Amino acid sequence: MSRFYRYRLPPWCRAWLFAIETAILPVMIFQLFRTIIFPTTLDVFLSGIIIGIFFAFRLKWI
Repeated sequence: MSRFYRYRLPPWCRAWLFAIETAILPVMIFQLFRTIIFPTTLDVFLSGIIIGIFFAFRLKWI
């Protein structure tokens, strides 16, 4: 089985992937700011997920 290659995806899926990749940084900054101000369990959980997705994009895992 070949490795996942994002440019083999259909154009509509690739467009969504690029949109998510560009929007994840402002969302991450907002969520981290919110977690610092109002630290609830849900905020910490969401921050961890968003940071994980951000690093997955940066390391080209997605």
